[in-house]
Amino acid sequence: MADRPTVYCGRYCFYKTILWTSSLLFLCFDSNGAAESFTRNVTAQLNPGSHGTTRGDLLHIRAVGGNDTLHFLFCSQGAPTLLLVHTNTSTSTVSVNWTQFESLNASGSFKVEPENSVLYSCGLVFSRLLEYDDVNNTAQVTPDLFPPYDLSNVSWSRISLSDMTALLCGEINNGSLCVQLSYFQTEGRGQNWPRLLHTANTSQLAMWLDGVLPRAPRSRFLLELQAVGGQQPLSQVEVERSIDDEFTPSIFKVAQWVSKEDKDVLGFVQWKPVAYRHTSPALEDATPCRHSDPERQSAEAAESSSSLIQAFYTENEATYGLNVSFGLAGDPFYNSTLYLSWTMLVGVGPPPSDGLSPLVLAIVAVGLGAPLVLLLVGGISVCLRKKISIKDSVR
Repeated sequence: MADRPTVYCGRYCFYKTILWTSSLLFLCFDSNGAAESFTRNVTAQLNPGSHGTTRGDLLHIRAVGGNDTLHFLFCSQGAPTLLLVHTNTSTSTVSVNWTQFESLNASGSFKVEPENSVLYSCGLVFSRLLEYDDVNNTAQVTPDLFPPYDLSNVSWSRISLSDMTALLCGEINNGSLCVQLSYFQTEGRGQNWPRLLHTANTSQLAMWLDGVLPRAPRSRFLLELQAVGGQQPLSQVEVERSIDDEFTPSIFKVAQWVSKEDKDVLGFVQWKPVAYRHTSPALEDATPCRHSDPERQSAEAAESSSSLIQAFYTENEATYGLNVSFGLAGDPFYNSTLYLSWTMLVGVGPPPSDGLSPLVLAIVAVGLGAPLVLLLVGGISVCLRKKISIKDSVR
């Protein structure tokens, strides 16, 4: 009978520890489970419906789901533009009147049909590149900016397609500004920093400057973006925080420029507040970036910059603009490498959200599990001592 307290105590501690550890792991992995991954049937067509050489290129990415379709339109006529149209049918198509479209003054020459199937649309325009001389190394934009580079006046290359990506480049001051569109069939993550998490509801835009000659010895740049939408435009930027920087080292925030109806997100532009100063960057090549608050702008400004915006939207739509500035006080200037890259996602529905990765969960589990193991060992040790004490008292 003297052995029973030890047996019961040991079993109790063992089973309780197993229960606690199992519950902990289940909760961790369950909370990390992302929304069920799904796949879209994705096709790409350059200059749909055109029977000859066009002045610029229009790329149509059609991503078909079970009962809806995402149309991504990437255009080089005027400033680089990405138009996203979400429809409630898997049979929607695009129609282009090329004669009118290329006249650069033809509202309604581009359509998504049937027109009453459109649930949401948003156009994102890379309108201007701004540069200033950061004399005091404060990264505070001065009012005496250099004359801006109007990206609607740049001579753009033809769009080149390769392995689910489309590349567009233009010459600026003996260097190049490139915009690369990546499109996806299912969930995944970018191979290069900032390694954004994407889904089949998103596309990715990467922008980089390469070899653009600075106009000052301490040059910094800003990129001006314009968003054109309907009744729910991209009108606010929300900043989310995370405790995990595994995929984007040293970055614990994500910015989301969102379109909302009540509390539901209809569409978004998402980015990590970081840019890179090398094509194959190390951690020290990262430079923070900041954004201004979105401000209402005239619809005519975006229409004059982008042929696609003018062709699709037949009425003056709500237009918001913001600037993304690269570098903080004390950071190396653009002149140090003559290179700068920045990446963002564009999509519909709630933005992708990084959960804790299996590696981080394993570290957490070990960190929290180790004390439980020590507790088990301590409990068994106490029970054994009690057993020894009981035996001594019996003797």
